[in-house]
Amino acid sequence: MNLEVEIGIAKLEPDAITPTQGSAQAAGWDLYALEETIVKKYQSSMIRTGIAVAIPNGWEGQIRCRSSLGKKGMIMPNGIGTIDSDYRGELMVLATWIGQGDEFVISKGERVAQLLFAQVPTVKFVEMEYNELGITDRGIGGFGSSGKF
Repeated sequence: MNLEVEIGIAKLEPDAITPTQGSAQAAGWDLYALEETIVKKYQSSMIRTGIAVAIPNGWEGQIRCRSSLGKKGMIMPNGIGTIDSDYRGELMVLATWIGQGDEFVISKGERVAQLLFAQVPTVKFVEMEYNELGITDRGIGGFGSSGKF
């Protein structure tokens, strides 16, 4: 099943680069740095992309770290950045450097993150008593409790 979604995009700066796919089957769209950005060790930096998007209702955008930059030591301190369908500001990539050296330089035009899209279900919470939630094998086991080691 090939689900097609139309995403509006606006370049906020003349040098902004429209997101691209690395291959026809790539799940994510590469986001590009609008300008050179220095990402200092253990500090969060905002990397500008110079683009804004219009995500349809019922959808969200997700900004994820590129594995090639993660391998070098750049991480996204918020894990995955969520873009709600009603956000119309510039897409920014939040990055922290944990690799070798005191800083990492992101070059203008460098691919810095991936943008993915996912459907968001309509959720209705139904309040009930704790004992009505049901019994599972895991029960109240939390962090690491489902591991086999």
